[in-house]
Order: sequence, then C-alpha cells, then structure tokens
Amino acid sequence: MNATMVTEFAKRDWETAADGTVRFALIGLGWWTVDIVIPAIEQADYCETAVLVSSSTEKAQRLADRHDVDRGITYDEYHDGAASDAYDAVYIGTPNAYHLEYVETAAELDKAVLCEKPLEATAERAEQLVDAAADGDIPLMTAYRMHTEPAVRRAKELIEDGFIGEPTQVYGNNTQPLLEMIPDPDQWRLDSDVTGYGTSVMDLGIYPINTARFLLERDPVQAEARMSSTHEAFDDVPDQFATITLTLEDDVPLVCTTSQHAQEDTELKIIGTDGLIELSPAFHGEATLHLSSGSVEATIEDTDFTEVEEMREEFDYFADRVLGDEPILPDGRHGLDDLRTIEAIHEAAERDEPVDI
Repeated sequence: MNATMVTEFAKRDWETAADGTVRFALIGLGWWTVDIVIPAIEQADYCETAVLVSSSTEKAQRLADRHDVDRGITYDEYHDGAASDAYDAVYIGTPNAYHLEYVETAAELDKAVLCEKPLEATAERAEQLVDAAADGDIPLMTAYRMHTEPAVRRAKELIEDGFIGEPTQVYGNNTQPLLEMIPDPDQWRLDSDVTGYGTSVMDLGIYPINTARFLLERDPVQAEARMSSTHEAFDDVPDQFATITLTLEDDVPLVCTTSQHAQEDTELKIIGTDGLIELSPAFHGEATLHLSSGSVEATIEDTDFTEVEEMREEFDYFADRVLGDEPILPDGRHGLDDLRTIEAIHEAAERDEPVDI
C-alpha cells in the first residue's frame, strides 16, 4: 500500500442520496447553536432550520428574524406542541440535565431527535431518554460529529484494512482553557446539578473515548482514574484535571488526559503491531491524520473542515438516515454506553481502584 493509496478516500461514503429535506427545530440557542449549528444547516444538502426554541419569545424571535427562520417559540410552547407542523426533527443543544424532557416531548410529537452529547447528566437519566425515544418509536442520534469527519472515517477504513496490524494501545488528550473562553465561574459546565458527574470528562474526555470506540469497534470493560480540582471555580466538580485508563475489549489499553483548565490541545493516537495512526489536531476542526506503517508515511489534512463543516456533515448524515429510514450510528444506546463508562470513571477516581463496566 503506497502513500497515494493511503490518502485517497471518499468524503461521504455514508451518503444514500435520499430525496427530501428534514426541517429542524433547534432547542437551546447558546453560542454553539447560533454560531456553529445554524451556519452548518445553511450549508447542508438535506436540512433546513424551521423553528428556533429558547427561554423567551423575544430571544427566539429576534434570532429567528436575524437568521431568516420562520418561527421563534419558547420552551413551554415547544412542550405544548406549538409550530409542530413546521418541523420534522429537533436538535437539542441545551445543557446536559435538560435533554430528557425535550426528547420526551419529541417522542410525544413523533419527531426525530439529534441530541448533543453527553446524552444526559447521568447514565440513569440517559437510559430514561433512550427508553422514551424507543417507546415513541422515533429516530434518535447522539451528536458525535467525529463519526462523520472525513479524516476519522478514513482512519477507520485503514484500521479495518490492517494498516496498523493489531491495535495494541491508544493515547488521547483533549484540553481547553474554559475560563478564558467563557469567563464566568457560575457557568453551567461548572454546576454539577446541570453538567452531571463533572466537567472535563463529560465535556472533553468523551471525545477521545468515543472516537476510539468508533475507530476500533471495541468498548471499555474496566476504568481507572485520578482527578483533582484546585481552582475555586471548579469547587463543585471533581475533575478540573483527569487522567483515565480504560481497558477496551481484547485488553487494549486507552490512556486519556483531559482538563477544562489548560492550553487547548487535542490528539488521538492508535498504535498497532505494524504501524500507527494519529489525529493531531483531532477534535476541534481541521483534523489532521498522520500515518506510519513500514515504509509508508503520509499526512491527510482536512484544512477545509472547521467545526461548522463537521456539523454540516453530521446534520446531513442524520437527515440522510431519517429520509431513507436507514439505521443510525451513533444511536441513543451508543451514547448511553459512553455515560455508563463516564459513571465508572468517576466512581474509579472516587474509590481509587479499578471499576468494571
């Protein structure tokens, strides 16, 4: 296998070119939804934004007018079924602890759901969420944008083709300076009642953990972890800093570091008996794939892929699945499995001993 063969790949290998458009109600109008999701849907082939849902009529309608969206409604109006004829699916971008109630309403209204990760604040609530979608017989996808990132999908193909041989170990890191990005010590990511088990693993560590699961198709079976919080803004959460060791199926170790109070850095490296694949940067747009196996060394740069483009691919994938009535991965149970892993990671750190998953 030469370098040219390694770097050539189709960017939308998942596409079935189903006919139609999925109209979305966007629930939760924080900066991610406004600055990333709305532009992504504008670029998408199979999606359009039909309704914006927020805490106040004024905010919802003001943003609807700004982005040329027909309707802006409140959360209460959404739960009452207002404008339900105007949309086919909902995107849930609220803080973690509020996802469940919006999925329950979507199930009652027979609307497909694309829900941000982590799926909820706890594994118990995530299970209720998945059950609500199943009882309502609605499509449910957990919003892991790395699953449709072209460099990640190419990495998965290479691993399946034996490029690195048998996987032997995985290393991951995901860090960012949260208080520089959002200089508010009272923000929801630092409130355990809203974020869930903690902040760094829930919000950042989930990326290398889930991407490794996707690439290797192996789930964690045991967790070990150490955590600490020293800054006063992190008093309510245990994991300002976290170091995690997961044992994946077939005894493949995954070592992960993560922090919400550090320089931004994202990477994922998978080493095998015959080679290695490294994503660096990995998780915040412009993923770059570094490959080495025997005499072959290559780099694949997705310099055109920002977070907007990654979300465009995620939304179009979801719409393609819904329009074609095709199976969805990552579905709700996939997202639930990650929360069970995160629950075990926090338990392992608290008990200072390995915890089976």
